[in-house]
Amino acid sequence: MTTAAPGLRPANPHFSSGPCAKRPGWTLQALKDALVGRSHRSKPGKAKLKLAIDLTREILEVPADYRIGIVPASDTGAMEMAMWSLLGARPVTMLAWESFGEGWVTDVEKQLKLKDVTTLKAPYGEIPDLSKVDSDTDIVFTWNGTTSGVRVPNADWIKADRKGLAICDATSAAFAQPLDFAKLDVITFSWQKALGGEAAHGMLILSPRAVERLETYKPAWPLPKIFRMTKGGKLNEGIFVGETINTPSMLCVEDYLDTLNWAKSAGGLKGLIARADANAGAINDWVARTAWVDNLAVDAKTRSNTSVCLKIVDPAVTALSVDAQWAFVKELVAILEKENVAFDFANHRDALPGLRIWCGATVERSDVEKLLPWLDFAYAKAKESLAKAA
Repeated sequence: MTTAAPGLRPANPHFSSGPCAKRPGWTLQALKDALVGRSHRSKPGKAKLKLAIDLTREILEVPADYRIGIVPASDTGAMEMAMWSLLGARPVTMLAWESFGEGWVTDVEKQLKLKDVTTLKAPYGEIPDLSKVDSDTDIVFTWNGTTSGVRVPNADWIKADRKGLAICDATSAAFAQPLDFAKLDVITFSWQKALGGEAAHGMLILSPRAVERLETYKPAWPLPKIFRMTKGGKLNEGIFVGETINTPSMLCVEDYLDTLNWAKSAGGLKGLIARADANAGAINDWVARTAWVDNLAVDAKTRSNTSVCLKIVDPAVTALSVDAQWAFVKELVAILEKENVAFDFANHRDALPGLRIWCGATVERSDVEKLLPWLDFAYAKAKESLAKAA
């Protein structure tokens, strides 16, 4: 480790886990064809929204009989729509191993107040025992735990002949990890995650089984207009061809179209996954040779290739109180922000003290590689401050 500043800086210092880095080469010029000043319900407005859905299907390789809709309020809105509209018909199994999964548990237990709920939890860095999941219950889980860097290794633990619905928050996994759609009935994500789009819009993907539930089950609680996906007991098909429930930002739509077209040029889903894997691989190689840091995810099979979470293992830091550890992390981050090397890469406020580096496909591996010696530099500087304070 050295206190001498490295010579090279990342060309793009954006390593935030949401909103995430824009695609390589992005400028405001990408929005020049945005349909501003026009109704989203106009013919060209509907065409752009439909194109966004069609490109999503193409790049994510979504089955033809799955519906894809653009919904309000980001991934959170999409998940809330799904849970409030679909849950309550069967017992539910909730999985949680980080803050967003915990949030869905709170919604189901405290807001929906469902009674027949089984909750399987694991601490940060680990994942619940997936063999204990009953696929005849409805299942709610995050594919990639954004605040812990722990993802499910696959969907083999979900039965193909399940009776329940599998509801998956895939917002840090979509466009970076292969999603087994045959095992999933509801898939949600947001534009601002893996492709670096603009915020406030969510995507909701429904299997035929989910549609059947919507058309045959009426929840015991009232649904606000923004959650309603049926009319007269039938699916509101308009939502899934671009007729959004509320007014979308056509600037954001244009940005999403731009990034989807970039994704095609980057090799589609296979190319996007390869880019994320390469970025995460660079960090993992550095972790293997660096004494003061380790992956938060215990099992290599469950380590995220997007929201890579790291813990500090130097006893001089781990012996500190949690508040003091957070202060150390914040100082480390501040050093690199002042140098314009990396922004917003501290771990989530609800997680453990540590670092979280976004490695999705819109990040260049060369920038990740340039960041790593700067992390050693900032760590050494923060250690110097810690020693002086002692």
